[in-house]
Amino acid sequence: MSISAIESVLQQMRATAVQTGIAPQAAAPAEAGGFAAELKRSLANISGAQRQAYARAESFELGKPGVALNDVMVDMQKANVAFQTGLQVRNRLVTAYQEVMNLQA
Repeated sequence: MSISAIESVLQQMRATAVQTGIAPQAAAPAEAGGFAAELKRSLANISGAQRQAYARAESFELGKPGVALNDVMVDMQKANVAFQTGLQVRNRLVTAYQEVMNLQA
């Protein structure tokens, strides 16, 4: 897997985050912290989406006013999409690592 493929996956993650309404926590460019920082920010965004979805679901279960079932379901789906995207990135990174390790010197 090449660097451009990884960059493509990161772009897809950013686009998915914008479409699902998950705003990035930091607006700093990826070059400022490198790949590790960008990956960490992405994981933090995924975790935040899951926390938000579970908090809204709990509010709905407790019967708090202003929390509708459709909002809970939308938040749960956003969290699921974010998690699945993160899982696919992880799978591609593992595949890339295995390919690098199998290269003959």
